[in-house]
Amino acid sequence: MTTAITRRDFLRASAVGGGALFAVVALDRLAAQAQAQALRPDTWVRIAPDGAITITVAKSEMGQGVRTSLAMLTAEEMDADWAVVRVEQADQDPKYGSQNTGGSASIRTSQRTMREAGAAIRAMLVSAAAATWGVAEAECTTEPSKVLHRPTGRTLGYGALAAKAAGTTVPAQVRLKDRREYRLVGKAQKSIITQDVIHGTAVYGFDVKLPGLLVAVVERAPVFGAKVRQVDATAARQVPGVVDVVEVPAVAEGIGVPAGVAVIARHTWAALRGRSALKVEWDLGPSATETSAGHRAAMRAAVETAGKEIVNRVGDPDAVLAASSKVITADYELPFIAHAAMEPMNCTAHVQGNRAEVWSPSQTPARSAQGIARALGIPVENVTLHVTLMGGGFGRRLNADYSVEAALVARKVQAPVKVIWTREDDLRHDFYRPCAHHRIAASLGADGYPEAWRHRFSTPAIAATYGPPGPDGYGTGEADGAGNMAYRVANRSCEYTLLESGVPRGWWRAVHTTHTVFAVESFLDELAGAAGKDPLAYRLAMIDEVTVPRPAAGAGDFKLSPARLKGVLQLAADKAGWGTPLPRGRGRGIACTFDHLSYSAIVVEVTARGEGIRIDRIVCAADCGPVINPNGATQQLQGGVLQALSVALHERITVKGGGVEQGNFNTYQLLRLPEVPRQVEVHFAETDAPPSGLGETAVPPLAPALANAIAMATGKRLRTLPLDVKLA
Repeated sequence: MTTAITRRDFLRASAVGGGALFAVVALDRLAAQAQAQALRPDTWVRIAPDGAITITVAKSEMGQGVRTSLAMLTAEEMDADWAVVRVEQADQDPKYGSQNTGGSASIRTSQRTMREAGAAIRAMLVSAAAATWGVAEAECTTEPSKVLHRPTGRTLGYGALAAKAAGTTVPAQVRLKDRREYRLVGKAQKSIITQDVIHGTAVYGFDVKLPGLLVAVVERAPVFGAKVRQVDATAARQVPGVVDVVEVPAVAEGIGVPAGVAVIARHTWAALRGRSALKVEWDLGPSATETSAGHRAAMRAAVETAGKEIVNRVGDPDAVLAASSKVITADYELPFIAHAAMEPMNCTAHVQGNRAEVWSPSQTPARSAQGIARALGIPVENVTLHVTLMGGGFGRRLNADYSVEAALVARKVQAPVKVIWTREDDLRHDFYRPCAHHRIAASLGADGYPEAWRHRFSTPAIAATYGPPGPDGYGTGEADGAGNMAYRVANRSCEYTLLESGVPRGWWRAVHTTHTVFAVESFLDELAGAAGKDPLAYRLAMIDEVTVPRPAAGAGDFKLSPARLKGVLQLAADKAGWGTPLPRGRGRGIACTFDHLSYSAIVVEVTARGEGIRIDRIVCAADCGPVINPNGATQQLQGGVLQALSVALHERITVKGGGVEQGNFNTYQLLRLPEVPRQVEVHFAETDAPPSGLGETAVPPLAPALANAIAMATGKRLRTLPLDVKLA
């Protein structure tokens, strides 16, 4: 593979820091900027005189292995010795292009840039070596971290060549390796941060330490949207170690910082004691009457009639359903859920005059910097944001609220301040995966396949948290996985009705498909049962090209491939032994999805034991194109499966009086270690398609596959999450 490199793409390397080689790749969107001004030459790779290689990664590491995978791509193309590679986290800076880390997009959007950087450096090192030896470049090749002159066997290490390579011409074109040439990519590697985590030297947001650092905790409104009426901080100020008590203004504009009162102290214990001593009166606002029971009733009423938004309609499903003598209808219900990352939200900020320096475990550094700049009224160029490791993200850290809040608190004192959240803060002030209610009706033809399919659903839209609807309303985005399902039905519709709510909603791992796929894939099994057909064969017969527009996630070159979706279904089924006899009381369930541009299918096998079930085995198959690091990829899928299992069995946020009832893991239960199945298998259907991601695709099919397995084993169909089932 050959790719053209222009002056916009690469800047001339230069000798910096004692002969180190630096190279930069500019993203397309920065082409105009690259013409107008020189970018820093150390953007992606540094080679030191001793041969040590530092690769900069501009995506956020939250345990998904992105530092390792992206560095592997660069190291592969430059033929670097992986043992001498170190990875550096990029601060927020426009020169890196988009640093957003979400949507399973890090590899997809960054792989070409990182590969081209490595390939260009390799070419420059070869050029330097050939000039040193006075030989033709064609006679030279590379081995890990050295250039080899084939005719004589002479070698020169990258460190020795770095200074000279810095003076060579950036190649107009670089050749990218064919997959058959890979030495590193495609082979399992340990996470590059593993040793730092094991030895306690990894710096997460909570680990940031600065001279004179103060600690703050915030008493936030107990009701969403409430405002501070009056504060009595007398007792709080008397707590030893408390430095100040300040109000935190609410910040809307898509940021979502709630009104609160911050207690700033010299250490955490003083801050917490001071907060407990606060007396705050609140104006509760219009959300104070919201309850989960009210949400459920409103959503159930909404699906009784046509949706307020018609996401799509093909044929005339209403007429076919009205004329049919065999209509099957089912309702599926899901609650709000929290992100519940192991590291609660936190951020450290130091504001001095019109400048702010921030240390944030953020998935969206630019969004956080922009939010801070707006809240403080300073230029965004005056915000320096350092991205730390984060103990889980799952979409929660796509929001800028905790970073902006820290900056607002820090502005009140002339010192750096770390704002920490307790577990209660984290669970009660999240951006939640929406609750949802789905009603699907279908009529079956003589062949047992649906002639009509009408899907009505209601949720408090995620998009409504961040702003008004676009010209197409909220429904198209919220319907991902339902309105654009891959099953062929001649007459079909998808209809959406917004549930008005003051509860903040946000992007939770896999986003909309976590509830739409549960409804669709559960209902498919119910139809297969009514038709007397095997659930796998039923799906394979119906998967087809999507005949209605997909949301943006499926646009461009990444269109649904029926063959790839069928491929993962068949792979999961084969590995699970689908179709082999099971004893009485055991059941297998299957489900699949096309989510965030990747494909996955899951088979769950369970055994009914008294009034409970035992989950015996989970088999997951996925297709993300080429697999960069099989070790990290396997962990991604296993992690997604187990988080989805936690949601399927336990997780539920309930609202009463406009606030969240759950406060810690005793009331918001997560999957426990004894509940993890002994067998969680992962298999890859590698294809030559462009690479996509694995962080989210395994999440949506788990719950319906489990519900389908339970129905087969027990004869009981469960349509509400979390599933009303005991583990035996």
